[in-house]
Amino acid sequence: MTKNTKYKILSIVGARPNFVKAAPLSKAFSKNTCLEEIIVHTGQHYDYLLSESFFKDLDIPSPHYNLGIGSGRQAWQLGKMIAGIDSVIKKENPDAIVVFGDTNSTAAGAIAGAKNYIPVAHIEAGLREFDKAIPEEVNKLLITASADLYFCPTPTAISNLAKMGITKGVHLVGDIGIDLIVNNLGKIKTLEEQVLKQYELKIGQYFFVTCHRVANTEVLDNLEQILSTFEELPLPYVFPIHPRTRKAITITGMSIPSGAVEPIGFFETQALIRNAYMVITDSGGIIKEAYFHKTPCIIIDKQTEWLETVEEGWSVVTGPDKMRILELVTMKNAGNFTPASGKWAPDLPHTNCLGNGTASFKIVKILKNYLSGVATDNKQYA
Repeated sequence: MTKNTKYKILSIVGARPNFVKAAPLSKAFSKNTCLEEIIVHTGQHYDYLLSESFFKDLDIPSPHYNLGIGSGRQAWQLGKMIAGIDSVIKKENPDAIVVFGDTNSTAAGAIAGAKNYIPVAHIEAGLREFDKAIPEEVNKLLITASADLYFCPTPTAISNLAKMGITKGVHLVGDIGIDLIVNNLGKIKTLEEQVLKQYELKIGQYFFVTCHRVANTEVLDNLEQILSTFEELPLPYVFPIHPRTRKAITITGMSIPSGAVEPIGFFETQALIRNAYMVITDSGGIIKEAYFHKTPCIIIDKQTEWLETVEEGWSVVTGPDKMRILELVTMKNAGNFTPASGKWAPDLPHTNCLGNGTASFKIVKILKNYLSGVATDNKQYA
């Protein structure tokens, strides 16, 4: 690679999980003179609290393109995104496309890149839920089939790809979402007192809860079970309510839960997770964040990609089972849980299995080497 060589990278984002992963990578790109990042926002999340506010809070550069796709039936949305990204590709002629996670925006970016014969780098590759009734699982399969570089957060992800016969271009780098927390831990700590006061909460004496997955918002019985569970928790709870969940509640005629609040910024969310008695969620991102902060987590989904957090004992999968959830949150001295402190017992393993906050710099190094022709296959960077 000559000193004057500069590679153009198209980063595709569109939803909160993408923004969280894109933030640390954009910062790493900005420190490398060989790589120029062009950010494309599909407009999948167009609500201010789920989109523009994240760009501001996370210090992500303003998108070079905003496709403004908005919501709609998944196939329609995916098609519009592919067409929009294809137009940007034609104009920018990038050297590589980077996609994050498993959203519709991610799948659209991967497909558009593959159809234009442009290398696709998938961040958070190799995760599986093994159920094609889950929209994100379908996206995962489409992205895996389209990608060229696979940046994996965990050994489980590496293993999943190997079972599919994919071993070339696979790299274990850790979870990039942890980078954002590690890089801003001081900021998170300074927000704690303010955020707890705002919501009238005390350290270790409240639950942080979320619910947004299709399986829990579009299946009435699941939604009713979850919301009634929240109302019977033995401590106060704070529930940043996703627009999809609010819409489902309104359509079904149920009441907005007492602990519901508007969506909260990323760093305020971390402060709340960090100081909670327990987290109850169906969000993959929040499962990881709870693990990092050593806050116990109940997963109200029927499966999780983050098996390492379950194996170490920091997460428990219950699904939308009210009796099981309430049993876990009220039991006394069960297993390794210590209700008095709101944390797991000190002797419970915590291996930082999701990484140490350096994934973004590893990804930039590998991507630069790949584009300049330096062999990178199968190196283990974690």
